[in-house]
Amino acid sequence: MSTNKPRVIKDFNKLDPEIQEQIKLVYPYGFSENLITFTNKDGLLVSALPFETDEKYYLLRMTEKEAVRIVEMDDDYDDDGNLKQDIKDDYEDKYSDLDYIAENTADEDTEEADNFD
Repeated sequence: MSTNKPRVIKDFNKLDPEIQEQIKLVYPYGFSENLITFTNKDGLLVSALPFETDEKYYLLRMTEKEAVRIVEMDDDYDDDGNLKQDIKDDYEDKYSDLDYIAENTADEDTEEADNFD
């Protein structure tokens, strides 16, 4: 994490739809396995999903149960909690010019690139 970026602690459902879509691209297999914990300003232990853009470092407040529920209720994910391929392709095209998305999805893209001949 870059220390000069502002940290934004927010709820997932209060984010702009574009940021939500970008988060889905970075976490196509759901959120619950990627949660981190930190101590908030009141000294309480909080779980959150980290997401970094060029301008901000987001910590999206959610419990593991909420993380699972968000994915279950989202039509962009299939019954197994994976981002649907057509949705993923659309979002990849839409955000292909964002370096931070490419960096966060590079490992997965490398595997897929082998299939394009």
